[in-house]
Amino acid sequence: MISATDTILIVGHGSREDSGNQEILAFAAQWQTRQPDWRIQVCFIEFAPPSLQQGLLEAARQSSRVLVVPLILNAAGHVKMEVPEAIEQARAACPGTEILLAPHLTACDPVLTVLRRRLRHAMQALDMPDPTTTGVVLLGRGSSDRGANGDMAKMARWLLEVGDHELVDLAFTGITWPRLERVVQRQVLLGMKQIVVLPYYLYTGTLMQRIHRQVDHLRTQYPQVRFKSTEHFGFEPEIFDLMSQRVLDLDAQVPDSRLPCDGCSYRELAHEAGHGHSHEHTHAAPAGTAAKEQPIHLHGHQHHEHEHAHGHEHHEHEHAHGHEHEHDHGHAHHDHGQHPAASLSREGQTA
Repeated sequence: MISATDTILIVGHGSREDSGNQEILAFAAQWQTRQPDWRIQVCFIEFAPPSLQQGLLEAARQSSRVLVVPLILNAAGHVKMEVPEAIEQARAACPGTEILLAPHLTACDPVLTVLRRRLRHAMQALDMPDPTTTGVVLLGRGSSDRGANGDMAKMARWLLEVGDHELVDLAFTGITWPRLERVVQRQVLLGMKQIVVLPYYLYTGTLMQRIHRQVDHLRTQYPQVRFKSTEHFGFEPEIFDLMSQRVLDLDAQVPDSRLPCDGCSYRELAHEAGHGHSHEHTHAAPAGTAAKEQPIHLHGHQHHEHEHAHGHEHHEHEHAHGHEHEHDHGHAHHDHGQHPAASLSREGQTA
């Protein structure tokens, strides 16, 4: 049971645009009113104070237990490596405090409910709310981590499965492909008369501002197509409920309520050997250990290295050194559906 000596620590990503950071603080304040008996605090991975390390230490020094809850949709290098490593450091500095890590929000039914409601409202605002002639683009930040991109692909597929739209596409604002402009081009060629852009973002920031500019440009480029772009969705009731459930599951030690890498014996061995981020492992239960205590988790952390090599600037803008050329050369195959993030259409479900 959550006690007065526990601290619930929200971990937000942080943005160069302060309005995004202020929204996370506002979320924490609203969540506090929903859970008046909990002590809720906030820290940020980057761009805003207090930092992840500072927030963890302050919470650990004043609490008997800290429940760390990432307010993050997809798990890439930050969630998989930086948050657990900061927790390890805080545990070493405050050995008398128990620090537990909840999973990030991830692809799940509550988030799908939010997206479906946003899509329904967008359709009601269009002149011809016909799903057969209205394409949908789920637009996210993009990552070098294929698992994070895969979560978005799962959400796009779920939107297709539960709705009447014949075309649901996935696009990214940076890091990986396809980009919004190329996906819209394909949808127009396939005969879509209207296009709904669903940003897969919790809070505002420079990337949300860029999305609005891109959609305005697309309206000019395709005057015959009606566009509707929705807003970020961090204050929806499902997000509050999902965060509360993460806390309750962590408090009750519900199986799989922790990130698989947290407490991983391979991770601990790698740190003892001084390997840091570069270890690559397959989780399997050691001899004599119940399988449920060692969840199978397949990933190599080497692919996160370039996320940290450039000061994280890719979170707020595209790389200036390798991702601006996709429409000029080398990526013509995206037009033919050969990219892993190709269009999801009902006609191709049996392929």
